[in-house]
This record gives sequence, structure tokens and C-alpha cells, in this order.
Amino acid sequence: MNADTALVHRARIHAALGDPARLAIVDALTLGDSSPGEIAHTLGMPTNLVAHHVKVLTDAGLVTKGRSEGDRRRTYLRLRPETLAALATPRLPGVGRVVFVCTHNSARSQLAAALWKQRTNTDVASAGTKPAARVHPRAVAVAHRHHLDLDPTGTAHVTDVVRGDDLVIAVCDNAHEELAGPVRPRLHWSVPDPVRVDTDEAFEAAYADLADRVDRLAPAVLPGGPR
Repeated sequence: MNADTALVHRARIHAALGDPARLAIVDALTLGDSSPGEIAHTLGMPTNLVAHHVKVLTDAGLVTKGRSEGDRRRTYLRLRPETLAALATPRLPGVGRVVFVCTHNSARSQLAAALWKQRTNTDVASAGTKPAARVHPRAVAVAHRHHLDLDPTGTAHVTDVVRGDDLVIAVCDNAHEELAGPVRPRLHWSVPDPVRVDTDEAFEAAYADLADRVDRLAPAVLPGGPR
């Protein structure tokens, strides 16, 4: 990309962010993924107006869309953070412990918790809505490759783990869509399930996705960022 093209690209991004409604959508997507309907509900905006603004943000390369691995009729919007390097991460005050949740507590939630512990050295936990008996062997292997502390037998159910002041993060579409009430996730990370593909590459991709998200979240939770 030459200098003139890069300038035009940057100007297009700034133009997309120049509308208060679109900036509000970007803020809502900075720390987690949402469906257009969820955005409309959160921001009190008509769905047709959300669709218009999402198209502008998508055309500017700020937002991508992906189908839910749970309810295939749903679409989730995901921010492209590389285009927003200068945008400050919104703070999340009053966070005690972070708890990562997925369906089986055997891969994504385990890796996310281990990454959080490694990056921040703060209290963290993971759980599942339908926990498996053990952590997936490929998750154990990728954790070992990246020097993460992960217990192969340490799975648990959300009702046995989550406390009232926890920041619950669903790293699984199914968990995000199933959980309600007192353990409703505050944030949602639509991370593709590596178990469905069951290759080392899929687990490495999940690790990289989670590591990027953990690094983005840490400054919003911790006063001094990652430790």
C-alpha cells in the first residue's frame, strides 16, 4: 500500500468513525462481539439504522461479520482492532475476578484463563455449561508449547465457580446464547471451536485469538495493564 492509498484508507476510517452512532457501535464491540440485534438493544437504536451503520463500518474495514457456531441464523459483529490502534480501550471499573466460560471447559476457556494468569498474575477461573471430564489433549499440548500453566483434569461447572462480582466472559457462542440470569456473561468472545476441526493448527489459531483478546482486555481491567 503506497502513501497516497494509505492516506485515503485512513481518511475512510476516520469518516466512518465521524458519526456518533457508529462510534457507539465501535465502543460496544471493542471488548466483545455482538449480534446486530444485541447492538440495537444495547444502544436503543432501530435495527434498520444499525444495519446502515454496520455497513459503513464494514466497508471501512472496521468490522467483520461471522455466523454463529450455535444458532447458525445469527450473525456476530467483530471489531478489527488493528485499525484502531490509537483508540483507547474503555475501562471496566469494579472488576474482581475474571472467569472464562465455554461449553465443555476443555479448550478455549482453559486457554483463556491460563493466558490471563500468565499475562496479569491475578485471580482467574474457568468453567463450562456442560463440563467434560478432562481438558482436551490438544489444548494441553498448545498450553505446554506456550508455557501456560494448565491442569488437564481441572474442569468445572459454572454454578460451582461463578461468584456475584466476577467478570464472566463467554469464549463460546453456545455458552453466550445459553447462559442467563446471575451468570449471564458480561463480555462475549466469538472464538471458533478448535475441537470441531481437531488439528494442532486450529488450537494454535484459538490460542492466538485468545492471546490477542486477553492483551486488549487487560488494560481495561488492570490499572497498569498486563504485569
